[in-house]
Amino acid sequence: MPKVRRSKKPPPEGWELIEPTLDELDQKMREVETEPHEGKRKVEALWPIFRIHHQRSRYIYDLFYRRHAISRELYEYCLREGIADKNLIAKWKKQGYENLCCLRCIQTRDTNFQTNCICRVPKSKLEEGKIVECVLCGCRGCSVDLGFILMHL
Repeated sequence: MPKVRRSKKPPPEGWELIEPTLDELDQKMREVETEPHEGKRKVEALWPIFRIHHQRSRYIYDLFYRRHAISRELYEYCLREGIADKNLIAKWKKQGYENLCCLRCIQTRDTNFQTNCICRVPKSKLEEGKIVECVLCGCRGCSVDLGFILMHL
């Protein structure tokens, strides 16, 4: 994967605080990309890439929206430079999509019957003891199960 071209402007203040974590995630991404994929299905080889991409975007999202640890300027810089996925973060802000694993799981045009992925089905609606794994990204369930939450309040 080619190195992402950064803009000529220097990064905003606070970049040095998040840079080590982002460098570590970039290193993990490079290791996963060069990892041999013999013995795996074609789609299984991409699952670790989706997980790291999700992890990197969630890190930036949590720093800005939950912990308020970075400035808006740094947050927008990360989105503009492609460090975090702005479309995925936009979905996380909507009710019911707080735990969304990837955008492919909600795209209905890629499926035969115009439905969402199996990982978007709440666990309470699935068979008891059945382990579900998404074919697209390897997710085991990213839907918000309101029935389960209300039962345990």
